[in-house]
Amino acid sequence: MGNTITTTNFSFPNQKSVYRGKVREVYNINDNLLVMVATDRLSAFDVVLPKGIPYKGQILNQIATKFMELTQDIVPNWLIATPDPNVAVGHLCEPFKVEMVIRGYVSGHAAREYAAGRRQICGVTMAEGLKENDKFPEPIITPTTKADNGSHDEDISREDILSKGIVSEEDYLVLEKYTRALFQRGTEIAASRGLILVDTKYEFGKTKDGVIVLIDEIHTPDSSRYFYADGYQERQEKGEEQKQLSKEFVRRWLIENGFQGQEGQQIPDMSDEYIQSVSERYIELYENILGEKFVKADIDNIDQRINKNVLEYLSVK
Repeated sequence: MGNTITTTNFSFPNQKSVYRGKVREVYNINDNLLVMVATDRLSAFDVVLPKGIPYKGQILNQIATKFMELTQDIVPNWLIATPDPNVAVGHLCEPFKVEMVIRGYVSGHAAREYAAGRRQICGVTMAEGLKENDKFPEPIITPTTKADNGSHDEDISREDILSKGIVSEEDYLVLEKYTRALFQRGTEIAASRGLILVDTKYEFGKTKDGVIVLIDEIHTPDSSRYFYADGYQERQEKGEEQKQLSKEFVRRWLIENGFQGQEGQQIPDMSDEYIQSVSERYIELYENILGEKFVKADIDNIDQRINKNVLEYLSVK
């Protein structure tokens, strides 16, 4: 698709370096600011798929920045400005080397572990007698180590994080506190939109002043799983699948087409029709999660638009 942005090659004033993640590209400006560009890349099973999805970057960026605004009263975050629909600018931070995953329900990875008979995940004990998509008595935190591109994030326990010195105990207590506070707020906002926030992950960093802040994305369909609240209980009682809002539909399509990121497997061909349908699903996710209409940005020349908007912003900084 010509009107997507799948890689960037900007050269901003005082640019020190560029970090390319699975979906975002992060420009370091003078070791002071970070300019984070959300591309239209789509990743699943820790693999970046070959074609971009129109508007996906804008959708993720706008959901994340909106939720940062809605949670800044309880947890400080890295964000300073959003000069373009695909761009967030914030404080340079040193990221913690763990992702804080929090789960309110037996879903996804937790459900697979549970079904395999395991009752411990990341050192946390899961209660007996639960079935897939049941609610945990209390949300559980199941951290993962942050993988480099192309490798899988690995489960890790709180004990291992502390004993290996990955995060100090003092800092980790703050990460846990912030994770629970954000999940609680996210749960309340979701409920007001007729949704259930099932599980999500947060990333944190430290500013130059040593302040722990939320970084990256929050409550987006890429980092979170949502169920529709309406009919949830009924579906559970009947043992039916839950209606969910997440990128699970992409994973399903890949599995049905013989791809799970394993060695030797081929990524199935993504037709223009399929890509269009994924774009429409992401727009639906945006409108349901934020409860407002999605306004498509001009994508005739995304690179040029982003470059112009960021340069204008940096020139007055």
